[in-house]
Amino acid sequence: MKIKKIVVSLFAVGMMASPLAYATNGMLMEGYGPISTGMGGASMAFDNGTAGMANNPATLGLMADGESRLDLAVGGLHPDIVSKMAGMPDANSGGTAYYMPAAGWVKKQGALTYGIGVFAQGGMGTEYTATDWVSAGAGPSRSEVGVGNLIVPVSYDVTPDFNIGGSLDLVWSGMDLQMAMSAPQMGALAASGNLTASGAGAAGLPFFLGGANNVGYFNFTDGSDFTGKASSTGWAGKLGMTYKVNKQLTVGATYHFKTSLGDMSASGAQMSMIDNGGTMGGPAGAVYTLTGDISIVNFQFPETYGIGMAVQATDELMVAVDYKRIGWANAMKEFHMTFTSTDMGGLSMDMKMPQNWEDQDVFNIGFAYKASPDLTLRAGANLANNPIPDNTVNPLFPAIIKNHYTLGAGYSMGKVSEINASLAYVPKVTVTAPAAAGGYSIDHSQLNWQLMYTHRF
Repeated sequence: MKIKKIVVSLFAVGMMASPLAYATNGMLMEGYGPISTGMGGASMAFDNGTAGMANNPATLGLMADGESRLDLAVGGLHPDIVSKMAGMPDANSGGTAYYMPAAGWVKKQGALTYGIGVFAQGGMGTEYTATDWVSAGAGPSRSEVGVGNLIVPVSYDVTPDFNIGGSLDLVWSGMDLQMAMSAPQMGALAASGNLTASGAGAAGLPFFLGGANNVGYFNFTDGSDFTGKASSTGWAGKLGMTYKVNKQLTVGATYHFKTSLGDMSASGAQMSMIDNGGTMGGPAGAVYTLTGDISIVNFQFPETYGIGMAVQATDELMVAVDYKRIGWANAMKEFHMTFTSTDMGGLSMDMKMPQNWEDQDVFNIGFAYKASPDLTLRAGANLANNPIPDNTVNPLFPAIIKNHYTLGAGYSMGKVSEINASLAYVPKVTVTAPAAAGGYSIDHSQLNWQLMYTHRF
């Protein structure tokens, strides 16, 4: 009965947990769980709690035989984003706080370790007012993209020193978007074959695109911090291993499969064409709004592989070093959106915005120092490249962060209870799009934290 209650409770957390987060290695979190995050996101080769099912599932087998562990966590991501355009007041994103609950339960019986957990995998988020230049006078500009996982992991001790592990992940995604695009921007997509229209009313699109001051506006949002208007579900999985070379050195490796998500879709979406130039036959400033169905086509999170090692340098000090390769190039080639009107007999628009993200190299280094039998102090760094090319970066999707510097601590309250916390400082990164791509610049920095309570039984 205890196991059934834990499974039901974790499923309930998953239904309440917001996958809408602001991620920091591209769209992925810089680390999962405060033990790992306090050490710069290193996690491949040491016991980092139930968050191991989101990092390297084989590390779950490093816990003590007969132990059951329940982790309840919450995290806060606090981005500071400023988008700048010459001659315009700075646009400060109002999306400054994103909170994410997480939970995991794991039990080890002999050589077998198993469990269940819910974790936010990552996402993006920004909010600009209707008067910011980003919005072009069309309305508020906002993006919230999130992906979360319900994870079922298994780890097995092949030998006392060699563990293998894997997980099956139920994945869900959500998106809200309020996005303004100028007619010249949309016209450039049309000229390259990335914007097409068919059905009733399609003949009016060239007139709209011919107005230099005209603005298109896409709007689908449910106004919730916990869900997205457009949503989908799918599957993913992980494989991992750890090997104890000797008492001081453990090595680990993991592979995370690319997600297999269905297209995110929503009804009741709106597309507006604001005819500021009077090019569509009506008065200047006329607004033509269509309601219909929106789909985000083939939005996936990337495959990731990583290797690492943990060195017990002294009885008190452990040093962990990891390397991860995140396959953004295969997952973020374009942002593909379709809109089908229910107002005009099936007017259909197909738009592809090139993204051309680059694969990301992430280096994690962390230190854990046992200051007393009950207190562990942690520090680390997460060092990465910016995966987004300057010519495709967008103020609504500025996942340009590079490096993180982290601190953390863990405190045991007897044999049953434990608290762990982490804090990550993310220095400002500035990128500037070339003139042909808009000529704007974006500043982005963050301050993130995680807090976790552990109960063993």
